[in-house]
Amino acid sequence: MQPQAQPPTAAATDAEATGARTGAAADVIRGARQRIDDLDGRIIGLVQERAAVSAAIQHERITSGGRRVNLARELEVLNHYRDQLGKPGTALAMTLLEMCRGRI
Repeated sequence: MQPQAQPPTAAATDAEATGARTGAAADVIRGARQRIDDLDGRIIGLVQERAAVSAAIQHERITSGGRRVNLARELEVLNHYRDQLGKPGTALAMTLLEMCRGRI
């Protein structure tokens, strides 16, 4: 007969869920993760708002006879993100620009 496995202790569950080795550290990590989740929610909302504003700009540009994309403006955005966030900022800006260009 094999011995039955013991249910995980709270400390073991904390370590698995957070990677922490103490309850205090697990509490800090859980709190920080909640803050990150809240920030992510706000970031997603801001990206959605940015896309809506971009769509309004594109609509006005196109209906006035202009192009859908203004490459000079996109370069300004890319430079701004790079200046503020370094090289990863450029990749972030490219992703935002792509998301906010709308469908062709």
